[in-house]
Amino acid sequence: MAELSVAHTAGASKFGRFIIYGLLALVCLYYLMPLLVMLSTSLKSLDEIRAGNLLSLPGEFRTDAWVKAWDSACTGVQCEGLKGFFWNSVSFVVPAVVISTMIGAFNGYALTMYRFRGSDLVFGMLMIGCFIPFQVVLLPMAQTLGALGIANSTVGLVFVHVVYGAAFTTLFFRNYYVTIPDELVKAAKIDGAGFLRIFFSIILPLSVPIIVVSVIWQFTQVWNDFLFGVVFSSGDRQPITVALNNLVNTSTGVKEYNVDMAAAIIAALPTLLVYIVAGKYFVRGLTAGAVKG
Repeated sequence: MAELSVAHTAGASKFGRFIIYGLLALVCLYYLMPLLVMLSTSLKSLDEIRAGNLLSLPGEFRTDAWVKAWDSACTGVQCEGLKGFFWNSVSFVVPAVVISTMIGAFNGYALTMYRFRGSDLVFGMLMIGCFIPFQVVLLPMAQTLGALGIANSTVGLVFVHVVYGAAFTTLFFRNYYVTIPDELVKAAKIDGAGFLRIFFSIILPLSVPIIVVSVIWQFTQVWNDFLFGVVFSSGDRQPITVALNNLVNTSTGVKEYNVDMAAAIIAALPTLLVYIVAGKYFVRGLTAGAVKG
């Protein structure tokens, strides 16, 4: 009887795993299907797209659409591809992510380890920034950029994304730092360490999981942003998301769906790579900061 019970339990466990893995495979296929269709279409010729099934694999793998999307596709009146706009995005995304992450780390550190009267109120006011829609800040931000003399510039885009993203990074770091024992900071103070020494020598080395979370979050938000890019930049200073929109809506005769799909994948590739490389650390960092606080 005991052996039959063990065998029945093992069989039920295998069946349960089969169901779970089957459902996971279906969900993965559901979410990956658009990407697979885009990739397949980008590798087809126009004649094959017109004659074939949308879901069919390419009869002949061609990279002409990728070359054209990168180097010579029309994004309005210019036909210079996405390459310039790609590097535009890189030029403001990287500093915006680094600066907003450091500001969030400092804010979270100060609000957690050096509590002062009204610190909870300050944190609550910062959190309001997480719920303000993009559209609400357009006019005041445009006036601010004009007053600072950085309108329609890379520096202006960096400033906009740092200001808007600081609330989110502060939330991440504050919730993570409340899990760090206060005794570490108290011991460092007894040994004579100051505010900056404690931060750089003790707190920051312990912050790797939440730094990864902040970097992934900010990189995704800033890179994929369209509204700020189209409002606060113009011409050859625009990010790749705006250029992609212009490319798709520009008609020069025959609609080249393979070029559109290749351009969309090029625009999405950096965020896909970030999640593939560091996605597991994103979940770890979020759960590490959710123990208390």
